[in-house]
Amino acid sequence: MNTFFLKSNWKKLFSLPKLAAIAIFVGVLLRILNMGSREFWYDEVLSLLLATGNKGAYSTPGDIPVVLTEYISLLKLPPESGIGDVITTVRNLFNSLLGGEPHPPLFFLTQHLWLRLFGNSEAAMRSANALISIATIGSTYGLGKTILGHRGGIFLAALLALNPFYLFHSLNVRMYAPLVLWATLSAWALLHLIHQRDQESSHSRYHLLIWNGIFLVSIAAGLLTFYLYAYWILVLAVLIIYLDRHNWWQHGLRLSGGILLTTPWLLRGTIIQLRNADLNRFSTAKKAVLPALQHGQDFLQTLGINLLVGDWATVLPTLSITITGILTFFILLLCTIKLWQKGEKTNLGIALILGFLPLLLALLVDIISKKFTLGFGWGRTMIIIIPGCLLLLSLWVEKVVPQKWVNGVAAMILAVYLTISVGDFSFRHRSVFHAVADLISQDINQPTLVAMNSKAWGHVLRLAYYLPPQSSAMLLSQHPAQFAASLEQVLQQKSKKYSRIIWLDSFDPVWSRLKNETDVETERQKIQQVLSSNFQLQKTQNIFGTMSLDQFQVSVYKK
Repeated sequence: MNTFFLKSNWKKLFSLPKLAAIAIFVGVLLRILNMGSREFWYDEVLSLLLATGNKGAYSTPGDIPVVLTEYISLLKLPPESGIGDVITTVRNLFNSLLGGEPHPPLFFLTQHLWLRLFGNSEAAMRSANALISIATIGSTYGLGKTILGHRGGIFLAALLALNPFYLFHSLNVRMYAPLVLWATLSAWALLHLIHQRDQESSHSRYHLLIWNGIFLVSIAAGLLTFYLYAYWILVLAVLIIYLDRHNWWQHGLRLSGGILLTTPWLLRGTIIQLRNADLNRFSTAKKAVLPALQHGQDFLQTLGINLLVGDWATVLPTLSITITGILTFFILLLCTIKLWQKGEKTNLGIALILGFLPLLLALLVDIISKKFTLGFGWGRTMIIIIPGCLLLLSLWVEKVVPQKWVNGVAAMILAVYLTISVGDFSFRHRSVFHAVADLISQDINQPTLVAMNSKAWGHVLRLAYYLPPQSSAMLLSQHPAQFAASLEQVLQQKSKKYSRIIWLDSFDPVWSRLKNETDVETERQKIQQVLSSNFQLQKTQNIFGTMSLDQFQVSVYKK
């Protein structure tokens, strides 16, 4: 009797809803604790530059050294003395977006507002997406509850809360976290409208009006956040046909209404962006011996990164990511087969449409256009597949797994996600430019030249952002192929001006990489000869982050 009582209490204590609630709490806590725990990475500092409205004022370093602190002001709001200055700043932001940025304006406008309210620290800038991601967890619960009830909904929300890829982007000053919010909100609203369309009471009509508004706003906001949200609109259209084809025209009007809300920007801003943006950098075809194999690899890698690997993809070998993608695919395939055998065809169809259809659409576009864009940016362009794929997994846990094993299986899945996510934020080094700033601070009064073989503005701006404000360090930033000659010329003219040289040897100068390792080593030897003729090498250290963009060899030379 006592044994039965203990087992019963144990099951209640660790029931699926309670496990999920704990996981959601941990997911929210991880977001709060890690908002300022790491440096801005390359794209984040570009988002900050755009949000300040100062992108047009940025000037790429030339052939002569510049005062590094001059770049710090570009990462703050410009001086403003009235409403006219504020309007000018916002106008500059829009001009920057129209002049070459390939993304719509909503995310950057949100970040601009956040910058005004809370400043430009890492925690302040990331807090907006952190809050948005928490709202997304809530909307994912609503989506799951509509299909699976409370228990399935809260488990789906827990999966999203701890999903490694979404957790990373919840703390990334880019537009991908909001994108998932607009996707889950629109799907939830559509399902609610479909399920409630027959209720005619005034109370129901009031609620339907609210849900129509949510649907319209989420469609418009999604398109104004990321253009590839257009895939999601096609997904919603297919979902309408699948669930409510007899009333397709009503839902079609809603979809069209959401799109029409974006018309002013689409007719003006989008056309200018397409004319000015360098879109080839997002759609450069890879040289593949067998294009079909490359397309398949991109598909599998995107699946593996979004559902399991997360930001670890920046350091894992391609083969490892592909194997993870194969494993993920077969797990979801097994879930699909089991759910089909259980007769869960309607809900299974919803999960497959929301999870796999966007990925298949992107793959089809790549095949037709003979491009390989699906895997661009470690799969982040397809982050909208996460809720649907996790819904498939939730359906399997809820409908297929025997009840006596449900809690254990759910706990195991959540533990895997938690381990990957905690490992990402706890064991991966993310203090690259802090290390450079510390070197500068050690002898801050010495005339210092920071010499870097990269003109990439992500490198220049991150270096400036973490620079001690009282520093008078100069920066020589040059392409690798011209770096040795430029440095030699500078030192011949003004060698007495500097008592210290900090040489930042970038392993990945982004847009100006040398062709092969032999050229890299030859240029490195030239630089060493130039420096050794005027200075003494004091120390050398390697600094690195989570991707090749963050790898530098730092050498300090003194007279």
